[in-house]
This record gives sequence, C-alpha cells and structure tokens, in this order.
Amino acid sequence: MSLAAAFQARRAVKIRRGLTLPFLLLVLWEVSSRSGLVDARFLPSLEVVFLTAKRELIDNNLIGELGFSLFRNVAGFLIGSVIGILFATLLALSRTADALITPTFNGLKQISLLAWIPLISIWFGFGEQAKIVFVAIAAFIPVVLNTYEGMRNAPRDLIEVGHALKFTPLQLITRIFLPAALPSIATGVHLGLIYSWLATVGAEYFLAVGPGVGGLIIAGRERFDMALVMVGVIILGLVGFILNRLAATVETYLLRWRVSVH
Repeated sequence: MSLAAAFQARRAVKIRRGLTLPFLLLVLWEVSSRSGLVDARFLPSLEVVFLTAKRELIDNNLIGELGFSLFRNVAGFLIGSVIGILFATLLALSRTADALITPTFNGLKQISLLAWIPLISIWFGFGEQAKIVFVAIAAFIPVVLNTYEGMRNAPRDLIEVGHALKFTPLQLITRIFLPAALPSIATGVHLGLIYSWLATVGAEYFLAVGPGVGGLIIAGRERFDMALVMVGVIILGLVGFILNRLAATVETYLLRWRVSVH
C-alpha cells in the first residue's frame, strides 16, 4: 500500500470513529422520542425538528438569522484579536507596561465573561454595539495570553543578533518577536474564534432579543416550541464545529514550516 493510500485509509477510519458517537446519540434521541420514553413535548422527534428547520428556512429567513450571528461573531473576533495582539506586544516588550498593567489584567481576566454584561449594557446599551463589544472581550483574553507568552519566550540569541545588527524596534517586532510568537499567536486566535462564537450566542441571549440564532432559541423557549430550540442548538453546534475546523486548517497551513524544520 502506498503512503498516500495508507493516509487516506487512516483518515477514513478516524472519520468513522468520529461519527460513531453522534450517530448513536441520534438513534437514542429518536428511539426515546418515538417510544415515549421521553415526553415528545420536551424532546421532539428528528422528523419534527427537520420539518421545523425547513419551515424556518423557507418562511422565516433562517439564513438571515444565522447571518446576523456570524456578522457579530466576525466583527467582535477581528476587533478583539487585533487589539489583543497589539496589547500583548506592548506588555511583552515594555517592562514598564508589563509591571504596571499585567497584574491588573491578570486579576480582571479571572472575572466571568457574563459578569461584564451589566457594565456593557450600561456603557453601550443593548444594541449591536454592545453585542460586538461582548464578543470582542471574549476573543481578546486568549489572544493576549498566548501572544504574550509567545513573545516572552522568543529566543534570546535571535534578539541579541537583532541588537547586533542595530534593528529598529519595529524591525525587532516584525522580524524576530512576531515570527517567534507565531505558533502561540495562532493558538490564541484559534481559541479566540471558538470563544467569540460562544460569546455571540451569549450576547444574543442575555443582552436583548433580536435577529440571530440566540433570538431563535429564545423565541422557541417562550413559545415552548422545543423543536425550534433544538434547531437553534443544532445550528450552534454545526457552526461551532465548522469554525473550529476552519481555524485548525488555517493554523496548520500557516505553521506548515514547523514540519519542514523538524
């Protein structure tokens, strides 16, 4: 068997194993609902959930609801990631900023993200701005932590070479610190994307009812339409899985040079 064929075979086995548990859970779900083991009002059958999803897709602009959520997610993620990288660079490269700011940041990061909602709602209201700020905070924290760690661990010999070559501060950052921290930055951005999606749903659920998947779940809860709630939950899971795989793929592509180095 060729190397490519062996790789494909291992990948197929991995995929089958990964699908086994979801398939078993779906079977258990259907059997429990159909047999009356669980009240169908609380756990509707897969058929009812599918018909509800079809209704929302055709009659109630389900794609538009998802689009609102993805917009908030992307906007907050980009804002939080960019500010997080810049902030972490300042802390990692400035001893004064590190001494003055890092202890306070380490204390603030321990606060639950949901605890910021009352302050955000007072400062930014309940509209789109508040939701995007909430998502940005969720992405900001893991990006800062990982970027800071990566830059602090930049090889000392490379830094000394940069000083010997009389690099400017900007050259030190772009040619030494950022490349050295790239694996850690990629990890932080990956985590930031995951956390920002979770925060998107939280923002839609706790800040205000409006367009978005979170609003869809709230509408299902208020009407006691568990099929609609399950449609929202399934969408959240699928989108979260896709975003995670997308981030992992991009991370692997950007860091492919590590394979060749090793």
